[in-house]
Amino acid sequence: MLTASLILCIGLAFLYYGAEFLVKGSSSLALAVGIRPLVIGMTVVAFATSMPEMMVSLAAVFKNSSDLAAGNVIGSNIANIGLILGATALLAPMAVARGTLVREIPIMLGASVALFLMSLDGQLGRLDGFLLVCGLMVFLSYCFISTRKLMALDKTESLAIERSANRGRDFLLILAGIIGLGLGAEMMVRSAVFMARHLGISDLVIGVTVVALGTSLPELAASTVSAWKGEADLSVGNVIGSNIFNIFFVLGFCSMVRPITIESGVLSYELPLMLFFSLALWPLVQRRLRLGRTEGGLLLLAYLSFVAYYLV
Repeated sequence: MLTASLILCIGLAFLYYGAEFLVKGSSSLALAVGIRPLVIGMTVVAFATSMPEMMVSLAAVFKNSSDLAAGNVIGSNIANIGLILGATALLAPMAVARGTLVREIPIMLGASVALFLMSLDGQLGRLDGFLLVCGLMVFLSYCFISTRKLMALDKTESLAIERSANRGRDFLLILAGIIGLGLGAEMMVRSAVFMARHLGISDLVIGVTVVALGTSLPELAASTVSAWKGEADLSVGNVIGSNIFNIFFVLGFCSMVRPITIESGVLSYELPLMLFFSLALWPLVQRRLRLGRTEGGLLLLAYLSFVAYYLV
């Protein structure tokens, strides 16, 4: 137990520095190539921070533990909105662009609804997985086609040219950040699962709470560091993109490898709750086009209530 606690602390250090490097490299790269930070957040950063979910769910699928595979993604998506956006907004209130409200958030909600409908028969089969992966391809195409800036032949272009020399450094920072986040999340998840199983907690509860929280730590680290540095678009984009990647990429790919069983309890509680958190984000942002401390507090309180349900 002492060794597990030590590994947990070392993992936390990897997470912090990994997030620091990833945010710095991503925001710099976005400026250099003329892409909105929101898009970098929804693609590069979201892909990187979704890799722990992929690794955990893929390993669970090979071990015939569908509860852990599905619970990990569902719990992670709930944590991304409730815990991460809630805690980040409490730390540094974030403005949200109207385009994000009318385009990117509905895409995330659409992915969540698609997952719920596909799960109604109690299984995510290979065809479901293929359709989810196709959804990912459509989402990525949307990101890169619709958000590329048109650069004028003036100061904006000259700035991009001046910064192009630093792109190699930016890519190295992003790579170092991805590695740091991956190592940190792996160490924290392994130690947390060991401690939870030592206490006799079931696989579904471990997946929805302990593992989901552990695999959401990269998003938490990246989002809080982004918000702290004034990169609100990167922070919001990271959470939205990560939720989309978790559904389309993680569950899509894993169910293509091996069909995932969705238990009736997940259909009646965890999945509807994931839909609730996704839906709740829209009115919270729509009122003032920002996530302030009040909205952040409500999201965080809702997440803590969700976790408390499993502990009482």
